Amino acid sequence: MEACSLADKKCVPCQGGVPPITGVALQEWLGRLGGGWEIEEERRLRKTYRFRNFREALAYTNALGEIAEAEQHHPEITLSWGRVSVRIWTHKINGLTESDFVLAAKADRLAGM
Repeated sequence: MEACSLADKKCVPCQGGVPPITGVALQEWLGRLGGGWEIEEERRLRKTYRFRNFREALAYTNALGEIAEAEQHHPEITLSWGRVSVRIWTHKINGLTESDFVLAAKADRLAGM
């Protein structure tokens, strides 16, 4: 599944008890995303987007917040001048699920990647 089709999917709320994606499968999921994503401790996705100024970074942050709210899947977003850092994980299991990769693909699509 390509990142583009990942971005077309919907995030599915986690009810807990779902095993996180780990090991080789985690690397396979990462390969489906656009470049620049990193995996932290096999539990979180992280990427930093760069923008020409604060206004563009703020607009991206607000738009990503709207997507997160619509998907009911909320990332950690850090905004600074010309930069937005995004960390995504499924809080109920403190790990990664398909929905995390879906949201990551949506974040890339929003950034024009």
